[in-house]
Amino acid sequence: MSDRRPAPTPGAKMQYLITRRAGTSREELVAHWFANHMPLVIGANERAADRGRPAARRYLATLFGPDRDGVHAYDGVAQLWWDAPLPRLDTPHGTEPTDTFQQKAETYVPWPTLEYVVLDGAEHLAFEPNSLNPPFPCTRSGFEKVTFLVGARDDADPGALFDHWLDEHIPNVVGVMEKVGGFRYVVSHSMEPHVDPFVGMAELYFPDTETWKDFVTTVGPDGFERFTDAAKTVVLHSDTEMIGIA
Repeated sequence: MSDRRPAPTPGAKMQYLITRRAGTSREELVAHWFANHMPLVIGANERAADRGRPAARRYLATLFGPDRDGVHAYDGVAQLWWDAPLPRLDTPHGTEPTDTFQQKAETYVPWPTLEYVVLDGAEHLAFEPNSLNPPFPCTRSGFEKVTFLVGARDDADPGALFDHWLDEHIPNVVGVMEKVGGFRYVVSHSMEPHVDPFVGMAELYFPDTETWKDFVTTVGPDGFERFTDAAKTVVLHSDTEMIGIA
């Protein structure tokens, strides 16, 4: 194990990849996500915490943009930080919708991951809670965020993949991000890589699109491609996050 490895965030980062149902517009999904679903999630976790029960300590949702063809592989991802992973569900969320958002979204399941905040950059992601409405959910924007949902080769050993990611790939990415001006880098490893469709997620933040392009033209290979499958990997761009629990 390299002494350069970042320390993991305690607990589990539960991720929920969201896709809208056929016949639902992007704008419709986002409106119901922000106005109807997020307040319910916030309230449920606040009540649980008040009663001394397990509750999420953070809640963030990222809205993904379309690809070059105008297609959304996913409309967004909800992320909730817990002290321990949540159990797998026998029935996905939204199978029996409990709010309008779940009527508009495809069913979704929790994806437990272990988070590594490699570059924090929190000072570049300041936000102000709402002043004329309830403080949360609120939003922040003004950045270029690139999210990689990383697919593994069929013959890749997850342990070796994670070791290379932490010891070789992260230092490579960090060096280039610091060179071009990227300010936040977060890696999340699947806690059950043989079950989940993706072995992990990488979130890279840049001040603008041009800085991201500089990163792409500057970064070189480090051997990570021996473990990953480009055809199974999804790259998503975003410039807006919705904040539920800070």
